[in-house]
Amino acid sequence: MTQTAPSTSDHRADAPAGGVAARLAEAVRPFIGGDLPVRLEAWDGSVAGPEGAPLVVLRSPDALRRLLWHPGELGAAQAYVTGELDVPEQEGWDLGSALTHAFAVGAERGLSGVRLSPRAMVDAIRTAARLGALGRPPAPPASLARIKGRLHSLARDRSSISHHYDLSNEFYSLILEPQMAYSCGYHATPDVPLEEAQRAKLDLVCTKLGLEPGMKMLDVGCGWGSLSLHAAEHFGAQVTGVTIAAEQKKFIDARIAERGLEDRVEIRLQDYREVPERDLFDAVGSLEMGEHVGATNYPTYVEVLRRAVRPGGRVLVQQMSRQGAGGGKHPGGGPFIESFIAPDMTMRPVGETVDLIESGGLEVRDVHAMREHYVLTVNGWLENFETHLPRLRELVGEEVVRVWRLYLVGGALAFRDGRMGVDQILAVRPGAAHTLPAVRAW
Repeated sequence: MTQTAPSTSDHRADAPAGGVAARLAEAVRPFIGGDLPVRLEAWDGSVAGPEGAPLVVLRSPDALRRLLWHPGELGAAQAYVTGELDVPEQEGWDLGSALTHAFAVGAERGLSGVRLSPRAMVDAIRTAARLGALGRPPAPPASLARIKGRLHSLARDRSSISHHYDLSNEFYSLILEPQMAYSCGYHATPDVPLEEAQRAKLDLVCTKLGLEPGMKMLDVGCGWGSLSLHAAEHFGAQVTGVTIAAEQKKFIDARIAERGLEDRVEIRLQDYREVPERDLFDAVGSLEMGEHVGATNYPTYVEVLRRAVRPGGRVLVQQMSRQGAGGGKHPGGGPFIESFIAPDMTMRPVGETVDLIESGGLEVRDVHAMREHYVLTVNGWLENFETHLPRLRELVGEEVVRVWRLYLVGGALAFRDGRMGVDQILAVRPGAAHTLPAVRAW
């Protein structure tokens, strides 16, 4: 993995011991439950911590100031994306393995339960003052989401989606594969290329929905049109897709014209709550969009899916999950994700989502867990990201590149370690006979 340039001291073997690094190592002992688990290099060139451990570079006192104002994940993420803190690649370590090491040490030391004494807090503040790290908080990173308005109002949801999806179509085309599927793929083996895995996922969804030529399908949160176009081209469906991201609609409309699908695919710039159809569609698909509707609005989302499909028709929701009742302390995925990537996102255990879908009047028939597949999908995106790094920097700048490296690396680890999951939930609308086979082929 390509990382940012090394610090000015170039991590020399003869870098001075002591100095800022040693003072920090002593000050943070109560916070981290013991000795430094990393090799720390400070802005004065001093180093502390065990040799052979992952290297963490503090380039400015502002990194400490951010951590003082936002302790934990958010402060560290802000310092990382601004470049005030770095985790350079070195022999045996990259950002992913360094984070894995940090998580393991945290779990081993039980850091979530550490309680600091008043003396430890006072000592830490004194050290920060001596190092010039006290003062007003640094300006927020430019890449931080700035979302206003009532939670999950139409205007706020459009702003949240625009923050994430309207970077540019070219930006996403360099990270995703040609179908522009921004959701978990279906990997028959770990060696399956990303494009093939996404095509297999789209085939799987269309097969589960029972699509046949001429059937009407609604794609809720259609992204860049991977499912809409696939269902029309390969299964002969008549597709209506809805998105609230203007850049996505422009992209899909161009592909519809390129492929001569104007008579089979219609894309609307429309919020899911504004979908007017009732009892019309033979099938409804919604891939990793339900996370964005919020806890309060999820029953409304289910009702839109239910009323749009005809009785006996099928509904497939592919959705990410998170452990802990209601998604735990951070149902949006954690302070970094919630602040930089997907504001207002809500995840929960898959069982709670199943309950909401059934309470909304749909009969759940299948739940297909795909967590391990997402590790492979995100790794494929990360490989594309690193391959196209120079152009990505030209498009969005270094700070957003760092945001996305942290997002992709951290996301792969979250799915690998079971902190997040993803599932396909297949349901039918009662009121008429359904056509689901008694024995599944998937």
